[in-house]
Amino acid sequence: MGKNKLAKFANMNEYPHVFQYPFAVLKEKGFEMKGKWNEMFFKNNNPIILELGCGKGEYSVGLAKLYPENNFIGVDIKGARMWSGAKQSFEEKLENVAFLRTHIELLSNFFDEGEVSEIWITFPDPQMNKVNRRMTSTRFMKLYAQFLKPNGVVHLKSDSNFMFTYTSEMVDLNNLKVLFKTDDLYHSDLVDDILSIKTFYEQQWIARGLNIKYLKFEYFPKEDWVEPEVEIEQDSYRSYGRSNSQILTKRI
Repeated sequence: MGKNKLAKFANMNEYPHVFQYPFAVLKEKGFEMKGKWNEMFFKNNNPIILELGCGKGEYSVGLAKLYPENNFIGVDIKGARMWSGAKQSFEEKLENVAFLRTHIELLSNFFDEGEVSEIWITFPDPQMNKVNRRMTSTRFMKLYAQFLKPNGVVHLKSDSNFMFTYTSEMVDLNNLKVLFKTDDLYHSDLVDDILSIKTFYEQQWIARGLNIKYLKFEYFPKEDWVEPEVEIEQDSYRSYGRSNSQILTKRI
C-alpha cells in the first residue's frame, strides 16, 4: 500500500464522522448506533439518506449542503476514495453528513428497520454478467427492506444503458411507482438542484458524449420479488476507445 493511501487512512481514523468497522469487530461487538443514528450522532430527527457506493463522496457532501434539513451518509468499502468527501465535509464543518466504510451487503448490521428514508445509487458497476451483484437487483431490493422505510425513495443515476434498462424492467415488473425517469438527464424537463452535483466519473462520461440516465422510484417491501428475464444489449463504449473490461475497472 502506498504512502499516500496510508496517510489517508490515518486521517480517516481521526475524523469523528467516519465509521470504519472490520467484519470481525462488527461480528463480535455489533454496532452501538444501529437504530440510533439520529439520537446518538446527528442529534436530530431528520430523515436519513444513504449514498451507496459513494466513491469520493461528491453526492453525500453536495446533497448535505443543499438540504440541511436531511442527514446524509456515504457508504463505500474503498476508504482511499471516501477520504476526499470525508476531508471536505470535516473542513467545512458539515454536521449533517457522515461516512461509513463497509460492504453494502452488511448494511443491516448498521441500520435498523425503517431507519433510512432514501437511497442514492450513483454510477454503480452494472455487473452485466452477474445479476446478483447489481445494486438494483431483486437480491438487493430484499436487502434494502431491512432498513429502508416503506414508500422510501430509490434514486439511480448511471451512464450505463444496460443498468438503466435493467432497473427500469425490474421496477415495472414489480409494480413499483416511478417518480421520474429519463435516459438523457441533462436534456430532460427535470428542474432540480441535484443537477448541479456531478461526480468525478460522471464528468468523464459527459465529456465523452454519453447521456446520463436517471430513475427515481418509490420502494416498498415485497414477499414475491420478480427478477427480470429479458435480454439487454450490453454496453460497448467502443466508439470511445475503451472495452467493456476497461469501463468496469474504472467505475465508482
